[in-house]
Amino acid sequence: MSIKNRLVATWYGGYNAALLQPPIRPGYKMEPLIETVTQQLQLAAGETRRLFHGRGHCYPGLEHLVIDWFAPVAVVRLYEEVEPAWCERLCAALAQVAGIEALVVQSRGRGRETRNEIAWGQVPERLKATELGLQYWVSPLQNQNSGLFLDMREGRRWVREQASGARVLNLFAYSCAFSVAAMAGGAASVVNLDMSRGALARGRENHQLNQHDQRDVRYLGHDLLKSWGKLRKLGPYDLILIDPPSFQPGSFVAEHDYRKVVRRLPELTQTGSRILACHNDPLHDTGFIRALMAQECPQFGFRERLNNPDDFPEQDPERALKVLLFEREA
Repeated sequence: MSIKNRLVATWYGGYNAALLQPPIRPGYKMEPLIETVTQQLQLAAGETRRLFHGRGHCYPGLEHLVIDWFAPVAVVRLYEEVEPAWCERLCAALAQVAGIEALVVQSRGRGRETRNEIAWGQVPERLKATELGLQYWVSPLQNQNSGLFLDMREGRRWVREQASGARVLNLFAYSCAFSVAAMAGGAASVVNLDMSRGALARGRENHQLNQHDQRDVRYLGHDLLKSWGKLRKLGPYDLILIDPPSFQPGSFVAEHDYRKVVRRLPELTQTGSRILACHNDPLHDTGFIRALMAQECPQFGFRERLNNPDDFPEQDPERALKVLLFEREA
């Protein structure tokens, strides 16, 4: 019997009884979770989406769990150790959701080794994910991140809507998803910078996937904190995107390094230039970035905080992703 069939049999055999028994985890119930997943799949309409976001603390007892959707593969991410029986019940329940053809279970968390396991189905090394009509290569079995940060969807939507004719600088570009959105929106040029040349190579492929003319797209593979000269020569920029990792020892730690980036903005911009500054550490509220900008770049005024996607519900918005827009006034 295949793993999926065994899980299905377990689910059917224990479903009714399980509903009458105390949950395996405090506050844990399977039915509301699966209902949420099913609803999100319908809203996805074939595009990539977060199917369940426990880390927003809107589902008591499930703060450790998120489920991402890269059609037709679902990826369960567990941010703490869980009981094997709990995980098996979850996999069995997801096996009954129409549309999910394969399932990956990833155990992760700060300070822990990331592990991936295919629960059932065929999972390719990479597949095409669609978001807002654009396509990106993702790797469901890749440790840590699949190649596209799903919580940044509204940021990419905004960039696409605002990029027409703009000279764009994409810092900490990763797989260049912001760059893809900018070029789709008619940007005049984009400079992508990331210290990972492998990530930038994926960025080139993402542009190719969307049939973009890349003559006005550049890729710089070096450590931003150690080299600014080339960026100054290629500027000034009308729009700068800053989306660094929150905590990546050896390359970037926000508490120490975000300020080093912000203080360079005046020499890369001109009056009217806009900055989209992103930060995703639950320990820092919006005041963290706003204070840095006020201290280092008083010529930039705060304009707005972009909304996060509706598939990322958050009990406390200040713990969620912060995407803040600033504009240079002088």
